[in-house]
Amino acid sequence: MNRAEKKRAFITACIDAGLTSPVERCDLVTICEQSGLYSVPPTWITLDASRKADRGSYHMSELSDETPAPVQSAPVTVVPEAVESTATVACALGMTGGERITLVPSINDEYVPWGHFKDIQKIVKSERFYPVFVTGLSGNGKTTMVEQVCAKIGRECYRVNITKQTDEDDLLGGFRLINGNTVWQDGPVVTAMKEGGVLLLDEVDLASHNIMCLQPVLEGKGIFLKKIGQWVEPKDGFTIFATANTKGKGSEDGRFIGTGILNEAFLDRFPITMEQPYATRGTEKKILLKTGCGEEFAEHLCKWAEIIRKSFYEGAVDEIISTRRLVDISHSFDIFGDKEKAIAFCLARFDDDTKEAFLNLYTKVDADATVGTDEGNVPSSSEISDDNKAPF
Repeated sequence: MNRAEKKRAFITACIDAGLTSPVERCDLVTICEQSGLYSVPPTWITLDASRKADRGSYHMSELSDETPAPVQSAPVTVVPEAVESTATVACALGMTGGERITLVPSINDEYVPWGHFKDIQKIVKSERFYPVFVTGLSGNGKTTMVEQVCAKIGRECYRVNITKQTDEDDLLGGFRLINGNTVWQDGPVVTAMKEGGVLLLDEVDLASHNIMCLQPVLEGKGIFLKKIGQWVEPKDGFTIFATANTKGKGSEDGRFIGTGILNEAFLDRFPITMEQPYATRGTEKKILLKTGCGEEFAEHLCKWAEIIRKSFYEGAVDEIISTRRLVDISHSFDIFGDKEKAIAFCLARFDDDTKEAFLNLYTKVDADATVGTDEGNVPSSSEISDDNKAPF
């Protein structure tokens, strides 16, 4: 069956099902499942701007006729046809807000709202365009906070992990070779604009000057896609959050290798900057209790991390224990059932001196602990073979 025949058969299936225009996405998904013609709602409907009705619904003038309208067989170069490969189907589903692969994040039962959670929630709920730059040390929940706000509210979150190689093609879209045809596909930024979703630029301080292609987007205005001559305006609800370990001025201590100095004009387009510290001991204890590590162990871990962080800020040590690292220890304890082993494995990433110092400090916090290199609980780098590494 060629493309024209496939389109015609799909329209016929819609008519037989009694659908009328505009058509809801969920109805298109049902027709796909029943007919087996497409794995996902066909992109000649979902990516055609002229067919967009209300959010999640599409105009199909073909359904007003008793007989399906003739379909042009010539390939369309802007709207991609149905995609067959698993990888591309997943991409198409995600980037068009498909029913099977939702872009609304899953609710994390272990998450404890804290810090700027309520502030971000107010921004997202308002459906106003209000870009926010979120900065803080690694592992303190910046990205998770934005994702869990979207999960709670039920908003789609388009997370883009930025690297030095990220360019206009990755962000705004470009031409792709699909089923032998060169077709245009919107990038995550344009898709988020069209769908009124939340765009999350993760690790934005790793970006090169190519990130400047987002200047008009950060102003809340539309953007002209020069490669296809299309003007795109943001839908209500679209906004941007950018997370970073620095404030866009680079990392002088070398802790965040690869981060650079972002263009001042780019940074100036974020109305506010939220500084995210590590959670308080009480909050971190709530987080660890949700992971099931036990009241006493959670109290000891949080006190231990608090002392190390104070030493770090005073310049006494070069490493720090993040909230993520505490959660990792709790999960490791759940796997091995041995708190000393859990701590030792999760500290193995540090150099031997730091590892030993942190382990010795824990024994002072927890009098019952026996961790230490002399007890044989701490695996050295040479002892952790490829077959015996911790699974996290």
